[in-house]
This record gives sequence, structure tokens and C-alpha cells, in this order.
Amino acid sequence: MRVCCRVLMAFAVLFVWAVGPAENARCEGYGTVTGQFVLDGPVPELKPFVPKGDLQAKDAAVCAKTGVPDESLVVDPATKGVANVFVYMPKAPADIAPDLKESKEKVVKFDQQGCHFIPHALIVRTDQTVAILSGDSILHNTDVHSIRNSGQNSTISLDRVGKTKWTFPQAERMPIMVGCDIHPWMRAWWLIVDHPYAAISGKDGTFTIEKVPAGTQEFVAWQDMNNGRWVFGKTRATRVIKVDVQPNKTTSIGVIKIPAAELEKK
Repeated sequence: MRVCCRVLMAFAVLFVWAVGPAENARCEGYGTVTGQFVLDGPVPELKPFVPKGDLQAKDAAVCAKTGVPDESLVVDPATKGVANVFVYMPKAPADIAPDLKESKEKVVKFDQQGCHFIPHALIVRTDQTVAILSGDSILHNTDVHSIRNSGQNSTISLDRVGKTKWTFPQAERMPIMVGCDIHPWMRAWWLIVDHPYAAISGKDGTFTIEKVPAGTQEFVAWQDMNNGRWVFGKTRATRVIKVDVQPNKTTSIGVIKIPAAELEKK
């Protein structure tokens, strides 16, 4: 194995808070990065956007049939793991793993059922197409609030094929919001990236990113409570976590605690 061009720290993970571009200590090979996001403190009680059986809700026959939960913060009661946290490299590295340079799945699906979006958090690569579906017989309006890409907006009703298909050729710096103008509580978040090094935390707050170029790599994390927040810090100087990725090994950033006080509904 070729020796790294810089001596790596003995610790598998190094947190560095710095402004500006990072110096990247590169090695030959690729490794896996894992971690877990957990809530530090009591779990907030979020009221559903539409209670089950609420006859006063708009389009109640569909929207109130099972109710619509508030998914801006999803916490696993057993582990306190926080789901739907985006964790990703803010810039595409030069040495993407050859078998990951192009997406294997060219079309990703985005659905609307029971007046809420599925999934709540979605990663879309710039070489993928998003197919917009709906399982509801009522009219929805899927409105994508892009920043670097052209905005997309279309009405839809009961489409299980995905006739509407959108592409996003520019990577976005942070997740963008998707809403429905007809049912304003409907909200989801998409992260548009031009590389494969992005993940969304699962039910227990864990994530895995595979075949990351070895060496010191930068990651950011973002959660959508109160229209979004950076998990690692609120200022530019504290948003980045640096990870010394070991070739042919799994490097864990450990447990990242998110203070419950910072996730209170505003």
C-alpha cells in the first residue's frame, strides 16, 4: 500500500473547525464512513399537521383518513436516533470511486400519499431524473424551490407511473424545499449532489457512506427542523467536520449529539 502523502493522525476521527478550503491529506484507496445522530435531551411532542378524522381539514376524505404527521423531527424512542439528517461532502472530490461516478439508478421516485410526501428526505444526483407520483385522487401541486437550478412546479392527481419527470443539472449547497401550494403543510427536502458521497440517517440515526476517497475529507450535516439547521454548527467556521478516512477500513465519527433545545418548534 502506498504511504499517504501526509502522516495521518493516530485517531480515526479528527474534528477541525476552520474557515476556508481544507488541506486534503490523500492516500490511495477508499474507505467507509459511519456515524449516528442522536437527540440530547427530551423528545419534543409534535402535533400532527392533520389529525386523523379531522373533518375540518382541507380534502378531509383523503388528508384526514389516516392523518398527516409532522416529520420535521423524527426521533426513535428506543435509541433517540434522529432520522432524516442529511450528511454529505459539500464538494465533489477529484477521485470518485470509478464504479460510483455514474448513478446506477437513473430514476428516483417521489410520491404523494394521504396528503404527505414520501419520502420526507431525498437525495438526487445531477445525473438522475425524479419521477413525480401521486396515490391521491385529489389535486396536489408539487413545487420545488430550487436555488441553483430552475424551479419546478406541476399539478398532479392519481399518477402511479410518474409521467412528470424532472432533472437538476446543478448541485445545491444545501437541501431545497418541496411544497404543495394546495395543502401548505406538505413539505419535503431534496439534496441535489454531483457525487455519490451523501446519505440520510435512518430510523436509529445511523448512516453509512461507502467508497469515500482515503485521506482527510470534509462533511457537513443538515436537519430540517425550523426550515433547516446545520448540525455541526451555525456559523461557516463550525459547519465542517473533517474525517481521516482510512483506506479499506470503516471510519466512525461516533455519536453526534443534537441538543433538544435547538430543535424546539418555533
